[in-house]
Amino acid sequence: MTSTLSPAWRRCIGTGRAALSLRSDHRDALERAQAEIGFDHIRGHGLLSDAMGVVRAAEHEGRRFLHHSFTYVDQVIDGYLAAGIRPFLELGFMPEELASGSDTVFWWKGNITPPRSYEEWSRLVSALLRHLIDRHGIDEVRTWPIEVWNEPNLTVFWKDADQAEYFRLYEATARTVKDVDDRLQVGGPAISPGADDWWVPFAEFVEGREVPVDFLAFHAYTSGPAQNVPFGTYQTLRHPHDLLRQFGAPAQLLAGSPLAARPKHVTEFNSSYRPDNPIHDTAYNAAYLAPVLANGGDLVDSFSYWTLSDVFEEAGVPTSLFHGGFGLLTHGLIPKPTYHLYAFMRRLGETILARGDDHLVTTDGTRISALLWVPLTGTGGDEPDRHRVHVSVPTAVPEWFMARSRVNEDEGNAHTAWRLMGRPPFPGHHQLRALHQAAEPARDFSRLPSVGGRLEIDVHLGRNEITLLELDPYTDHTPAWVDDSRLLGES
Repeated sequence: MTSTLSPAWRRCIGTGRAALSLRSDHRDALERAQAEIGFDHIRGHGLLSDAMGVVRAAEHEGRRFLHHSFTYVDQVIDGYLAAGIRPFLELGFMPEELASGSDTVFWWKGNITPPRSYEEWSRLVSALLRHLIDRHGIDEVRTWPIEVWNEPNLTVFWKDADQAEYFRLYEATARTVKDVDDRLQVGGPAISPGADDWWVPFAEFVEGREVPVDFLAFHAYTSGPAQNVPFGTYQTLRHPHDLLRQFGAPAQLLAGSPLAARPKHVTEFNSSYRPDNPIHDTAYNAAYLAPVLANGGDLVDSFSYWTLSDVFEEAGVPTSLFHGGFGLLTHGLIPKPTYHLYAFMRRLGETILARGDDHLVTTDGTRISALLWVPLTGTGGDEPDRHRVHVSVPTAVPEWFMARSRVNEDEGNAHTAWRLMGRPPFPGHHQLRALHQAAEPARDFSRLPSVGGRLEIDVHLGRNEITLLELDPYTDHTPAWVDDSRLLGES
């Protein structure tokens, strides 16, 4: 029985904070990812934070005036569109001139307090959206989801994690969005893992007050409490299937509510929620997340890897090239194993031929492509060093040419090479060349015959491996006079 592979895995990618997109190294990372993966939307924090300069204040004749400035907003969004990606707008954090307090989060100090005037906040939201519509057209902006705030269930992101105050913010924002244009998409509550107790109150609030909700937004991670070391963090992990459980939870918790049928966007997910956890740099992370990318689209409309690049500063400027950053790409554009997982996914076909706990086999009608992985549990020492995958699919083609690309602990893995170098925090030019070389997936080629109308594929995977198989029907075009045994001129 066949089915279609959902594109939900590449419908969005995270970016940290919006102002990073003003930097050339971040733009270079986005350009590379778009060429090799091709994400649809990009989402980050801080679109309205002070680094973006959206609110300016002035005094005149004893009166306070506010001016909205979208100079940096335009540069960021124009850059996204030029790269072939659309924004997923997160409205936050609070501009200082509108804030009711001075509490901030992150090294770059995003203000987490409610507005002192909801009228001023609504004027800012309205001005922003009307400006974007004037600049890009209503049909374009209608394709940009608008998310209200980030993880308001946590005190680090929303003053006192005040649920009632967030509902007030959500209502004011959603009504403002719809006043601008009723077909703009607005949603929330953008909650973190462990906040399932927010779903029912949120549903009751928006239904009772008839507040617009076009989609549900939430986050998913599987890491345990932080075990801090200098400039780093270690954490336990739950089974990767727990991410899929989190993806499916809102539909179950809201069963019977009109919200249950709304589109669902996981606007952040990863193994660890920390930007300094070495797991992100490893082959383990890629194999761990492979079943999530293979199956997550059955549960949600999008799930956004957090994040595109290690050009990211929530905990400050990184202290080393490999530092456990969220990014698919390091500073200097070295792809991590999880980047290759995404690049492998991009080369799969749309029609699913077979799927299981360690494989996803697809076709585009002519070619067959398969993603294989070592199934991991998150239990560390109990993970297998080797794993055999057997796949059998029906075919009328008698013989196939197969290209295999693989990433594991020793191949396609710059992090391993970096450790062998002695973990230089800031590698020199020759070391960087070696790391780029080490990051290339290993490749080999072979021919496979069909047997009894089936293609039988038997592959052995190394430790923490992901493998991409790409198969094309084999046709022999060798001219009759070609004889490879005579390469040295012998008759």
